[in-house]
Amino acid sequence: MAQNKANTVSQLQALKDKSGKSYTQLAEETGLTNVYVAQLLRRQAQLKPETAPKLRAALPDLTDELLHEMAKPPLRSYDPNLIQDPTVYRLNEAVMHFGESIKEIINEDFGDGIMSAIDFYCSVDKVKGVDGKDRVVLTLDGKYLPHSEQKTEHMVSRTRPLEKQ
Repeated sequence: MAQNKANTVSQLQALKDKSGKSYTQLAEETGLTNVYVAQLLRRQAQLKPETAPKLRAALPDLTDELLHEMAKPPLRSYDPNLIQDPTVYRLNEAVMHFGESIKEIINEDFGDGIMSAIDFYCSVDKVKGVDGKDRVVLTLDGKYLPHSEQKTEHMVSRTRPLEKQ
């Protein structure tokens, strides 16, 4: 399965390279975020039927076989060695450094809960800073998910009270 995924990703990356288009250009043509396009082409996201024609228009050399493969639910995974890449390492470092403060602000503004990574949008943008130098803007836009109090009567799997031993 991993070899099949690697082969598919290799073919998709080759098509992207051949097109000469950036992820941002492909995103503009498909109506998706640039990160989601990258996720699709890395087989980390599932291509939805309504998006397939848009992606094929943006990448005309996309074969029926690849589209069929992209329509399958992917095995979402990562290579543990990826953390050694400086960009990935710095992103991890930023989350570790700012994570506790971000968590406290989420809890302060929303309550006891988390940000979804399923109902989630992500994009990378380039802007000029006040000093005129390029800056990276990483947007993480996730639905708020409150933690629930675990009341027995709300557990649908329980059809009767627990029997005492």
